[in-house]
Amino acid sequence: MRRSLPSQLAVIAAAMALLTVTTGSAPAQSLSQGVSAVNRQDYQRASRIFIPLAEHGNASAQAYLGFLFETGRGVPQNYTEAAMWYRRAAEQGDSLAQYSLGLLYDRGQGVPRDIVEAGKWLNLSTAAAPPRAREARQRIRDAVTGKMSRGEIAQARQRALEWAPTRER
Repeated sequence: MRRSLPSQLAVIAAAMALLTVTTGSAPAQSLSQGVSAVNRQDYQRASRIFIPLAEHGNASAQAYLGFLFETGRGVPQNYTEAAMWYRRAAEQGDSLAQYSLGLLYDRGQGVPRDIVEAGKWLNLSTAAAPPRAREARQRIRDAVTGKMSRGEIAQARQRALEWAPTRER
């Protein structure tokens, strides 16, 4: 039995809608739209865009969401939630999330204060930093390193050397 063109189009549209739902892709909610919302200081819209992307493993969205929770912009300030999102992005190799997570460990915000873990993440972040950010990250890493014993420095370096990125899903 041959279907009419309108019914064929309806079947195709239904299949595309199902594919969009099952793959989690939402063309209207892209990372760039979330970044634009942040740049416009529309943090509530940004959080609504970043949350589903972050939940689906997008490291950049996770890092932005960590920032929103850390600063309380568009969402209630929550260092524990910020640390969780930063960690998910950091584990995937996002250097800005690694930097932010290192700072949270240094200050003990949302995570127990752990100077060795701070050093690990700051070492990784500095090594992967874009050229424009490298010098500033080196200064912060070196300031944290200045608070560490030789043994703690060695531990932080060893943890950084043993670390490898892990993609979600």
